[in-house]
Amino acid sequence: MINKTIKILTSSAVLTATALTSSAFADVKVGMITTLSGGGAGLGIDVRDGFMLAIKQSGRTDIEVVIEDDQRKPDIAVQLADKMVQSEKVDVLTGIIWSNLAMAVVPSVTAQGKFYLSPNAGPSALAGAGCHKNYFNVAWQNDNLHEAAGAYANGAGHKNSFILAPNYPAGKDALTGYKRFFSGDLAGEIFTKLGQTDYAAEIAQIRASNADSVFFFLPGGMGISFLKQYASSGVDLPVVGPAFSFDQGILQAVGSAALGVVNTSQWNKDIDNPTNNAFVESFKAEYGRLPSLYASQGFDTANLLISAVATSDVKDADSFRKALEAANFDSTRGDFKFGSNHHPVQTIYARKVIKEGDIFTNMIIGTALENHSDAYAKECKF
Repeated sequence: MINKTIKILTSSAVLTATALTSSAFADVKVGMITTLSGGGAGLGIDVRDGFMLAIKQSGRTDIEVVIEDDQRKPDIAVQLADKMVQSEKVDVLTGIIWSNLAMAVVPSVTAQGKFYLSPNAGPSALAGAGCHKNYFNVAWQNDNLHEAAGAYANGAGHKNSFILAPNYPAGKDALTGYKRFFSGDLAGEIFTKLGQTDYAAEIAQIRASNADSVFFFLPGGMGISFLKQYASSGVDLPVVGPAFSFDQGILQAVGSAALGVVNTSQWNKDIDNPTNNAFVESFKAEYGRLPSLYASQGFDTANLLISAVATSDVKDADSFRKALEAANFDSTRGDFKFGSNHHPVQTIYARKVIKEGDIFTNMIIGTALENHSDAYAKECKF
């Protein structure tokens, strides 16, 4: 039995974790580029913490993780990716939250023969004709949760939705996904600025429209600002959205303005399987807070990697790719499988925001889409 120390390097500190397990294959070096400061930092922190919890629990000594902060800036992400590939000599990259950053980084690193495992961003351009055999998304394709919101809105009887999202790749995918499944009419459609915090003009347009419902995708601080302003505006239309605007870290900041809102997600803390139950409890014990959707995705991404490292050599790209495709790991979501374009085929749930004691959280209330894949897989040719 080997006793070895894994060094986890960040831009500001060196962290160490002792582990005891290794394998007969080459060691694997992982480069994690994620958002750890500024707007949206909570998302990157949760992905990082979920990922590192799985690495710690695995006890593996053959996985080294180098962590850097992209500051939610595409040019910084590109610089870090170049450094990871050329100087750090990483084998696998992961961590990016934002689709515009993913579009700036993923095609370049996969073209250089590196593997990219996405714990979040899933732009349509990388799921269809721009797919790559070394790119795997462990979260979802961007449209998916919005498609589920459209399906839920139909069942809820909504006939005339006002829809809005930020003007960047994930925002465009969001509204495309909602419209793909929503069978009603649109009272209005707006693309806001990425990072916008004042929504008075948009809410005024919603008020003046003939809408019977509102669908929005505004992740991170954008969603917090919109929901608070919407709740105080007096506009009394039901709101539907994806989990990104109603996730665990966001809900505490939004507070009672989010109560009762239905949102869609492929994960929730009350999915009842042994892996998820253990994950929720161990994450709380390790970090002192409830896990979010992003934390679960980081955890699953690491466990996918661990499953491949255990059975194949990352230096043998074909073998390692097959091990990733097999997805032989226990997911927090239950059964996990990839479609032909290396994006998940999975069930997406409808959740409702509730309050448990002093904590705002979500509860699953039904299934929005079952065993759902994405609309772009047929365009992907490896």
